[in-house]
Parts: sequence; C-alpha cells; structure tokens
Amino acid sequence: MAALWAADTPLTPAQAQAELASGLARTTVTTILSRLHEKGTLERERQGRSYAYRPKQDPHGLTALRMHSELDRDSDRETVLARFVAQLSPDDEQVLRRLLEDGS
Repeated sequence: MAALWAADTPLTPAQAQAELASGLARTTVTTILSRLHEKGTLERERQGRSYAYRPKQDPHGLTALRMHSELDRDSDRETVLARFVAQLSPDDEQVLRRLLEDGS
C-alpha cells in the first residue's frame, strides 16, 4: 500500500513490483493487488493488457475502514464501543470528545 500511496499515478503490478524492490514475483504482486481490489481497498483501471491500481483511501481512511470492519464483526456494538472508549488514553479520549462535540 505504501508504494501505491507514494505514487502520483495508478501502478500496474510490474510497476508496483519495481517500487517494492522486495524480490516478490510479479504474479504474487498481481495476486495481492487483485485481492485488495476485491476487498474494496483499491480501484483499478485498464492499462493495456493489465490493470493499474490506486488506493481508494489514504492511510488514515484505511485505518478507519478497518475499525468499522472490526466493529461490524460483533453483534453487541454498544459493548464493543464502551470497551474501546474505556481503554483510550486520556489524550485520545479528549480528542474523541472534541470530535464528537464538533460533529466531525
């Protein structure tokens, strides 16, 4: 994801592989990008015979989506939220209170 966020334009699997410089096979990179697209994390557009991928969210947006996903896994949202809030640091609690008051 870091390579995609750093790019100015959508990346093909070959371009993403080059940016990663991790030794991953192009087929592995293609599979990862395809799965992230299927999960709704990436958008893609045709580029020649391949696809070029770009993130749907910035890093903060992706973290928020993950938090929502975790919350959706439990049927007792109130208890989950109560325990989450109870475990916040005082600084994070102040930020959350301010955001809720501001309606952000």
